[in-house]
Amino acid sequence: MAEMQALMERLEQVVGRLELLLSAGSHRPPGDCGEINGVIGGVAPSVEAFDKLMNSMVVEFLKKSRILAGDVETHAEMVHSAFQAQRAFLLMASQFQQPQEKDVAALLKPISEKIQEIQAFRERNRGSKMFNHLSAVSESIPALGWIAVGPVASTASALSVLSPGPGLPPPPPPPPPPGPPPLFENEGKREEPSPSRSALFAQLNQGEGITKGLRHVTDDQKTYKNPSLRAQGGQTPSPTKSHAPGPRTPHSHSSQKHAPVFELEGKKWRVEYQEDRNDLVISETELKQVAYIFKCNKSTLRIKGKINSITIDNCKKFGLVFDNVVGIVEVINSKDIQMQVMGKVPTISINKTEGCHIYLSEHALGCEIVSAKSSEMNVLIPQDGDYREFPVPEQFKTAWDGSKLVTEPAEIMG
Repeated sequence: MAEMQALMERLEQVVGRLELLLSAGSHRPPGDCGEINGVIGGVAPSVEAFDKLMNSMVVEFLKKSRILAGDVETHAEMVHSAFQAQRAFLLMASQFQQPQEKDVAALLKPISEKIQEIQAFRERNRGSKMFNHLSAVSESIPALGWIAVGPVASTASALSVLSPGPGLPPPPPPPPPPGPPPLFENEGKREEPSPSRSALFAQLNQGEGITKGLRHVTDDQKTYKNPSLRAQGGQTPSPTKSHAPGPRTPHSHSSQKHAPVFELEGKKWRVEYQEDRNDLVISETELKQVAYIFKCNKSTLRIKGKINSITIDNCKKFGLVFDNVVGIVEVINSKDIQMQVMGKVPTISINKTEGCHIYLSEHALGCEIVSAKSSEMNVLIPQDGDYREFPVPEQFKTAWDGSKLVTEPAEIMG
């Protein structure tokens, strides 16, 4: 109870100070903004710099978005609101002392809500023709979180380690720790071309004139017209070329062992270098996530729920069981692959693969299978409680029908 009473007293003191500030501001003459944190008149330089950004890049962004109209214009207005919320935060930060950590989250909440609103708008409009435009903005808008980035926490610990102990000479001063780069550091800059590259293109642009500096070779200096030069050239080895092969270590790449990977990195599930694992399960999935399976051998993976896409790359004797995929399942450069569809999948792509068996469910019979440079492909269809196997054609015949080429699977004779 005493703590609550003390908290109420502190709140009353803060309210009293704010009332004094407001009353003092109301009696100032017009145009007098007072002195805030050493800035006389107007706003702080940081706010002025942000205003320049909004009046240039943000205004241009809004102008171009209004031309496209529709979802893009609506999305752009949300971005404008997010920048306005950040300007309000910067203005407040220039006028008051740094708050405690527990209060920072509440102060940043308006910006966070704007960012979430922008990203949610993209998710709600996945069927929009401007989905790529919405995605470009949605993926980049978290950059507004730069204001929450502080100094690296390990800097103080590192400096304390470098401090001299009792009786030891002081160490040389360490270089300043690298901090996060400014958000708009490279704005307006362009990379200068390399001098050597410019000189190379200048020579190439000479055209036929580039051969003017070559010396004329007379007949007595030509090897095919002077037998003595051929004999001399056969006896004297060339001192300028030395192609002695160094020692080789065969199978150095194949013998290198990689640590297995099974993790969610952003929106991508990475399943890599798994050996003899039949207990791999991905149970928590989202519609925007993808799965990338790389160089797994003699293993099985179970993916539950609905996922955007799955890619199997450079795998051998690998089994995959999944529920639903809204995009595509792709198999590349693999061998002896088996996959079972429990729900739905619109497309399965098979490229440069030897041996691929696909078990379809009742709901996935409309799946399209696209194959190229692959062999031993079979699709198994459920019938009467069992599966019936149908081979995917590997050999085709093409004929000219008078107006176009007609290609169809070739029937094996014999």
